[in-house]
Amino acid sequence: MTDTTIGPVDIVPAAAAPSEHGQHGYISDKAKYLNRLKRIEGQARGIHKMVEDEKYCIDILTQISALTSALEAVALGLLDDHLRHCVVDAARTGGEDAEVKLREASEAIARLVR
Repeated sequence: MTDTTIGPVDIVPAAAAPSEHGQHGYISDKAKYLNRLKRIEGQARGIHKMVEDEKYCIDILTQISALTSALEAVALGLLDDHLRHCVVDAARTGGEDAEVKLREASEAIARLVR
């Protein structure tokens, strides 16, 4: 089951501190993201149980596909938020910050399409 109610994604390097990037674009949808991630955690636990219970391979693969789609939907939502908030704000400001945000967005897209 894929939830597409969340828009695309803001991908920030794990080492980056929030204060380093200011307020994130996804902040207004934070509760939606957290709820969706909680459901994704449940899906992952369900797959774990399916393997423990030795369920049919194709059924497990079907659930893995659904989990992958759910994670991709969150990623795309965060990317969209990043582009609409962080990148647009940096582009308005210009300079090195704009270049950094554009590079981050390009690198995030490259990771998502691998």
